[in-house]
Amino acid sequence: MSMMKEFKDFAVKGNVVDMAVGIIIGAAFGKIVTALVSGVIMPPIGLMLGGVDFSDLQFVLKEAVGEAPAVVISYGSFIQTLVDFTIIALAIFMMVKGINSLKRKEEAAPEAPPKPTAEEIFLTEIRDLLKSKS
Repeated sequence: MSMMKEFKDFAVKGNVVDMAVGIIIGAAFGKIVTALVSGVIMPPIGLMLGGVDFSDLQFVLKEAVGEAPAVVISYGSFIQTLVDFTIIALAIFMMVKGINSLKRKEEAAPEAPPKPTAEEIFLTEIRDLLKSKS
């Protein structure tokens, strides 16, 4: 098998396409959650904590001197990122849980026996006629 044929088989398979779609949707979902957390969830939390804006929370290690900027550890943005991650993880958990429950329902549903073919019906009739004559 040539290298190009192998690559084509790999790239065209549904798994690769599904993965690409998942990554694109995931990136868009991440932006939505970030906007939700920074614009909707964190302001009320900051207000409950006395008007704290989490993006401004930081430790100053060295003050700004002249043209040199201050050296800071911005732990507020880290807190906001943790909240983003928690919400995304919860949403993904709920989606996977829902998908798994749907799969379980599909697996639990008994399949109807296949309908007999015309040939099977004909053979059954012949068998029944032979039984009735003997």
